[in-house]
Amino acid sequence: MAIQPIRLFGDPVLRTRATEVTTFDKELRRLVSDLTDTMLDAPGAGLAAPQIGVGLRVFTWHVHGEVGHLVNPSLDLSEELQDGPEGCLSLPELTYDCVRALSVVARGFDMHGEPVRIEGSELLARAIQHETDHLDGILFIDKLDTASRKLAMKEIRESDWFGAERPMVKVSPHRTNGLGL
Repeated sequence: MAIQPIRLFGDPVLRTRATEVTTFDKELRRLVSDLTDTMLDAPGAGLAAPQIGVGLRVFTWHVHGEVGHLVNPSLDLSEELQDGPEGCLSLPELTYDCVRALSVVARGFDMHGEPVRIEGSELLARAIQHETDHLDGILFIDKLDTASRKLAMKEIRESDWFGAERPMVKVSPHRTNGLGL
């Protein structure tokens, strides 16, 4: 439908827990479409609604050619871990190794309100965990060890995009329930 501006580190909507979706309507389907278009354009492996200024528990992913979305996710994580590179569209050009569960079983709903169960490992598991964290106001840099987090914060402060005047962002066309613009 439409490519939306991606919110960057420092925007308060990225640190706010998103609200559960209760209405599965045309508006939600448009949000999923906008998230998908924006993620594919970026390009990224995933994108959560708060990253486009919408405080609802919805995210999309694009891993190994598969595009999907999940509404109101809950996760069951494996005890086995993976450690690998991770980045974020809200933290441009920043990549650090991050520990995540190796596999995940995610439950939630599709945009029509139908129950969904997704099983994934490695990159898909990483993407699902990363995007679900966004819905809880958590960024991947919060998961780094102390030394790596300090380096990441230094890199952020020295980046061209950090602290620059924020671009004018139009009001979201989606209901935000008072969360974000």
